[in-house]
Amino acid sequence: MNQGIVIKSTGSHYLVKQDEKIINCKIRGKFRKKEFRLTNPVAVGDYVEFKLQKDKSIGVITAILERKNFLLRKSTNLSKQSHIIAANIDFAFLMITLIKPVTYLMFIDRWLVACEKNHIKPVLLFNKIDLYDNELINRLNSHIKIYKKIGYKCFKISVKENFGIDDIRKIITGKIIVISGNSGTGKSSFVNLLEQGLNLKTKEISDYHKQGKHTTTFAEMFPVSGGYIIDTPGIKGFGLNDDIKENLGDFFPEIKKLSVNCKFNNCTHTHEPECAVKEAADKGEINIKRYNNYINILAEEDDKYRQDKYL
Repeated sequence: MNQGIVIKSTGSHYLVKQDEKIINCKIRGKFRKKEFRLTNPVAVGDYVEFKLQKDKSIGVITAILERKNFLLRKSTNLSKQSHIIAANIDFAFLMITLIKPVTYLMFIDRWLVACEKNHIKPVLLFNKIDLYDNELINRLNSHIKIYKKIGYKCFKISVKENFGIDDIRKIITGKIIVISGNSGTGKSSFVNLLEQGLNLKTKEISDYHKQGKHTTTFAEMFPVSGGYIIDTPGIKGFGLNDDIKENLGDFFPEIKKLSVNCKFNNCTHTHEPECAVKEAADKGEINIKRYNNYINILAEEDDKYRQDKYL
């Protein structure tokens, strides 16, 4: 049986790297139906087994080897399907911009929750700092202060001016990285900067909507800076699976740390008396915006958690 790693997924065909060879593969119908709630049962980064067809021009993926982790995003439409962004990754980069387009804190926090849930180390890249005036610089520093206090790695970068990139190269060496973010934040330009000659397609953002245009259509893995990076299509929203809500506090590190001091072991940190998390939020000991986002995620489909005081 042949084995390799998936380096590109189009949804119907997959490129699998086996040593120095690249094999065009597909999946069997039965295999596709096995995980019907996923839009993509096979993801970039998956190690797979495959059989070559008689003419050896195409392979058929027969099994996915056990994943050490995967980054999962739930569809924000009504389909209730989920999409595996990438699998078997060492670090997940999130490209963030405060203008052209705006990356909102709720989006960042949802993405961080997904990383925490799947034991993936996140890194926040704040791009386009060459465009920021004093007001935006102050907002940027405020954001970084929030996330550094929790323990997340944060970098100020300008892909356009090649600023702050060398420090990130050190993280990539010998690792598999996935990069996510809203459309137009500069993911593909960043990958191009890391490895000369890739020439991934990029576009300017829409002047009318101030949002990015989709340029990366499919997830694909590229060798860069002594490691590998998986470039992914831009996304507007980041849906979370419902099972995450059952232990949501565990995926907010500052909440998890304080929860041992709550009166009740099953405290939801919403309405219970003697809740250490609520007390800390009231006193400003944990960031109120992060706490708001925690409450809002809980409240999305269950009004019993909603507290207007914190919304």
